[in-house]
Amino acid sequence: MQKQPITKAGRQKLGQELHDLKMVQRPQTVEEIDIARSHGDLKENAEYHAAREKLRFIEARIAELGDLYDNSQEVDPSKLSHDRVMFGSTVTLEDVDTGEEMTYTIVGTYESDPDKGLISIVSPLARQLIGKEEEEEVTVQLPGGEKTYEIVEIRYEDIEI
Repeated sequence: MQKQPITKAGRQKLGQELHDLKMVQRPQTVEEIDIARSHGDLKENAEYHAAREKLRFIEARIAELGDLYDNSQEVDPSKLSHDRVMFGSTVTLEDVDTGEEMTYTIVGTYESDPDKGLISIVSPLARQLIGKEEEEEVTVQLPGGEKTYEIVEIRYEDIEI
């Protein structure tokens, strides 16, 4: 399996979330289960069932984040040339039809947050942009239909995760 790129800040945040789940939340939830179990009849014990459900969620999240962590490779985009769109590039696009400009930074899957302009490297838009240069046009099939953008600027900016 090919490793997914991730920034140093993203990998640290991922590691912190994993640590919190394993070392804080899971032990607390196991304790909640033990306390609820001591209250007697488990069939009608809502606290017990809620704690068990919470533990299942925590275990699933640990597995998911563990896979992400194991299958990621830290990349420092500040050391890359951004003459073409690549991981870590901040790209300003202009909608050819409306003239509206938007700016996105291409990040790893875990780091993506479209509301903050951080799009995953595996998103349809990012996949179409990778390798392109300024002034090139890119046509992308998006959920709302086909859109054509011109790449106005490609640069590197520090990424806030």
